[in-house]
Amino acid sequence: MFRAIRLLPLLIGLSLLAACGKGGGLASAPQLQSGRGQLITNPPTKLGSFSVSDLLSKLTGNDVGQELLKLAFSPTCSVDVYQLQYDTVGAQSESTTASGALMIPSGLDSRCQSPRPILLYAHGTSTLKTYNIADVTNNGEGLLLAAVFASRGYIVVAPNYAGYDTSSLAYHPYLDADQQSKDMIDALTAARSAFASTSTSDNQKLFITGYSQGGYVAMATHRALQAAGTTVTGSAPMSGPYALAAFVDAVFEGQVSGGAVVNFTLLATSYQHAYANIYSSPTDVFEAKYASGIDSLLPSTTAVSTLVSQGRLPDNAIFSSTPPAPEFAAMTPATMPASLAPAFALGFGSDNLVTNNYRLSYLRDAQANPDGGFPGTSTGLPAASPGTTLRQALKTNDLRNWSPTSPVLLCAGNEDPTVFFLNTQLMQGYWVNNAPSSVVTVLDVDSSASSGDPYADLKTGFAAAKALVAAGAVAGGATDGGASAVLHAYHARLVPPFCLEAVREFFDNH
Repeated sequence: MFRAIRLLPLLIGLSLLAACGKGGGLASAPQLQSGRGQLITNPPTKLGSFSVSDLLSKLTGNDVGQELLKLAFSPTCSVDVYQLQYDTVGAQSESTTASGALMIPSGLDSRCQSPRPILLYAHGTSTLKTYNIADVTNNGEGLLLAAVFASRGYIVVAPNYAGYDTSSLAYHPYLDADQQSKDMIDALTAARSAFASTSTSDNQKLFITGYSQGGYVAMATHRALQAAGTTVTGSAPMSGPYALAAFVDAVFEGQVSGGAVVNFTLLATSYQHAYANIYSSPTDVFEAKYASGIDSLLPSTTAVSTLVSQGRLPDNAIFSSTPPAPEFAAMTPATMPASLAPAFALGFGSDNLVTNNYRLSYLRDAQANPDGGFPGTSTGLPAASPGTTLRQALKTNDLRNWSPTSPVLLCAGNEDPTVFFLNTQLMQGYWVNNAPSSVVTVLDVDSSASSGDPYADLKTGFAAAKALVAAGAVAGGATDGGASAVLHAYHARLVPPFCLEAVREFFDNH
């Protein structure tokens, strides 16, 4: 679903920023629960300083970084990186802690000197509990944030999320819109309280971005800040599962996305922690051989490949290759759109994660109470009265219920096998009827450039990058014209650099 297949360290999450006053407190900030956003150690721990040459050198060793360098990207500022630790809350509003990164530009260029805009960033899905975006030397996303945004004059704030790194929370509230937006806001509050001790200040501009899971979190955070009366200068969610209820319906109806085993495990257990009603026993949802301990399996200190070899998760098959009922044979797997059919097929097998009984109950409910955005588009909205507790939770966390008042760029690619372009299309459709037309821009990097297209160079570059991946696969012996290699690289390697560059330009112009 939302995890890039085998390429997660390359995911880019952009930042989610909200307009703030200089120096002290958050301008028009929402009221926080007692203790939320408190910086545990002030000044925060400085992890290192990275010169322009350091950043350029590190980018050459990163697949996404190499694509950025092909776009004539060049850093301007040196970057100081700090580790934040702060107080936040879990899915049940329980007190907990989380950590993250604060990246501050420095240098003689005017773009490197305070006051500067803030970029609040939400990262993509990680299965490793030790994930730390502040570890720029070893974390690919952290490096990209430092190079693309901090080195171009943005103060970057990037939480690791509750449940990761040094967080005291025993689980991660995955795609929990309320909790994850609170976590982002708390990271921002904590970072601002460190400005004085790190000799920096902001210019009251706040931008928000994120990729994949982070695209969803970025949009949820923009929604939360806007509802609280906090000005967001602009946001740019990328390739996120915004229309969550429609997206998961698509997966259950046979359009299985890349990484579905991991992502469904994170999703179902997250909502069980939040609502305590997704299942009475894990065997209500998961096959018995995988149900034991699954509540606390992810994120883990153990790599997913090892969990698979230990028999704690199946490799790819979320569903059985035996249809749960004869009428669902055409969905086991789905075969349309044809270009994604090979990816869908990987999600089915004899060693599967989710029981056929659970899939059947989900499909029966989706038939009786269909989403207005999938499989066809009617209202474009989530189902009015979903019957299963999972579909109810998905509706609660679906983002088709708000409209931005400040500029938003949605960036994605239409052939994404991991987070389907359906999410971007449904948000665009909702906003056509509910948001000022001047506010929302949608960029499909995998589309043909039109006359006068401001994104023509990026679209041309994306087509060239895709062709290069395919050609490399064919040269290595692929007999499918490189199609499988392109699908494998699409979400984690191909789309990010082009969306990333588009987002930077979008923010620079606001």
